[in-house]
This record gives sequence, structure tokens and C-alpha cells, in this order.
Amino acid sequence: MYIHINKIKKLVAGLSILSNVILTLLKIVAGIISGSLSIISEAIHSLSDFAASILTFFSVIKSSQPADKDHPYGHGKYEDMSGFIEGVLIILASLFIIYEAVKKIIIGTSGTTENPLGIIVMFIAVVMNIIVSSLLFAVAKKSNSISLYADGEHLRTDVFSSLGVLIGLVLIKITGYTVLDPIIALLVAAFIYRTGYTISKRALVRLLDYSLPNEDIEKIKEIVNGFNDLVKLKENGIKARQIGPSTDIDLILQFPGDTSICECHNICDEIEKQIQTIYLNCSISIHSEPICYKNNCRDNCEKKFSK
Repeated sequence: MYIHINKIKKLVAGLSILSNVILTLLKIVAGIISGSLSIISEAIHSLSDFAASILTFFSVIKSSQPADKDHPYGHGKYEDMSGFIEGVLIILASLFIIYEAVKKIIIGTSGTTENPLGIIVMFIAVVMNIIVSSLLFAVAKKSNSISLYADGEHLRTDVFSSLGVLIGLVLIKITGYTVLDPIIALLVAAFIYRTGYTISKRALVRLLDYSLPNEDIEKIKEIVNGFNDLVKLKENGIKARQIGPSTDIDLILQFPGDTSICECHNICDEIEKQIQTIYLNCSISIHSEPICYKNNCRDNCEKKFSK
């Protein structure tokens, strides 16, 4: 199952690269011919999408590699790092577009925007990005991949920004107000910036090993509490984090002192199986310790094993 998911991840990541190459070239040609800053800003946006999709492709390949001597916890962090870099790339692209748009508003516009090529290219961009981003989001949700999610967000912003530029070009053609061109570019840049900030923040949270959301922690607690007559979750005995597409969970469980090692092992196995029905790709570490019913129980244990 895990190998099959990795193949699909590589396939959609490769498809994203191909679509970004095509759209970047189309937008550059249309932008140069029409002189439209909004189309050129979209070309820059697609260029950042292309760079991001390259990062995504290689991070997916790297993160799918098994744990080794140098990376005993696997390579999942490559996806988190890729997502953070992608977010920064989007932010830089938006700042460049803002600079160019403000400059064009101050010195005046020179684009003719009479050529219908720009409108055609923007329409193609909207359709292609809807299809590819939908595939990326579907696979990202199934595999819990932050880099595919970030790449999908890239293309989803391209859908809305391309649609905005398309509507703007139609309005310019109808009204003849070319000043709308850099104004539309500014709106596109603001939208792109917000997306870049969201992606980089989400990836940074994972890089800094933030805990899983409370709702996920509660799901794990519910599973353990289902064995309440046999085992107890120690207070503050749960730690969980996301490492790329993998979930890392540490539990401290308390058992009655007369529980045999075999019984303890079987219960832990059952708890692991139930958790893995929620998190398909996860690493679970369980530490078992006895529940001391008497005040002097712990002292007696320590004396016994210190001899």
C-alpha cells in the first residue's frame, strides 16, 4: 500500500512539473506580445510554481527512501523543508510583482492588451491548473504529504490569479482602461503572498516538531482509553508529531503490577493496530511501566532491582 502511494505521489509530482513548464512558456510569450504586466506577473508566478514542483518531485523521491544509518528516523523532513522553501519562493515572487506593478502605475502603462492571445492563454491556465491541483490535493490528503499539499496550493492560487487576470483582460478590452492591468497585478500579488505565508508557516511548524493538533491527540487517547480495564495512559504520557508524510507517536502506558510481559505485549500490539487504522504511515513507540497501588510499592521495586 505504502509503495503504491509513493508511485502515485511521483506521478502527480511529475505531472505538475509538465503543466508548469507549458503554462510558464505560454504566459511569457503572451505577456511579451501583449505587453501586459498582469500576464507577465502570472508568468513569474508559474515560474515559481515550476521551481516548487521540481522541489516537490525530488522531495517526494527522497522522503520515500527507507530509514538508513544516517537517517534512522527516515527522510520525511525533506518534504517539510521542501514545503517551507516553496512558501518562501511564492512570497518572493509576490514581492517582485508588487514592485513592478507600483513602478508601472507611477510611470504609466504601455501594454496594448489588444491581442486576444492573453485571454486565450489565461483561460487555458485556469482549466489546466484546476485539473492538476485537484489531483495534487487528492493524493496529498491520502498520503499526508506536505510538499504535494504545498504544490497543490501553488496551483490553486494560480487558478484564482489566472481567473482574475482573465476577467481583467476582458474588462480592459471592453473599457480600454489599461491602468487596470497593474492594479490587477497588485491584487494577484497580494493573493500569492498570503498563500506563500500560509504554506511556509505550516511547513515550519512541522520542521520545529510541533505537536499534532488537539483533535488528533484526543483520537489517540480514545483508543488507549478503550482498554481502560487493562491499561492506563500515564498523565502527560503522549507525544506525537508529524515528520513529512509520517506520524511519530510516543506513549507511556501503565499496567497493573501482576500483568505478564506477554499480556502487556499483546495489549500494546492491539493499541498499535487500532492507531494505525487512523494513521496509515506512522511510527509508534510504547513505554510500559507498572501502576503502584501502595505507597511503598515503588520503593520496594527500587530496592529489589538495586541489589
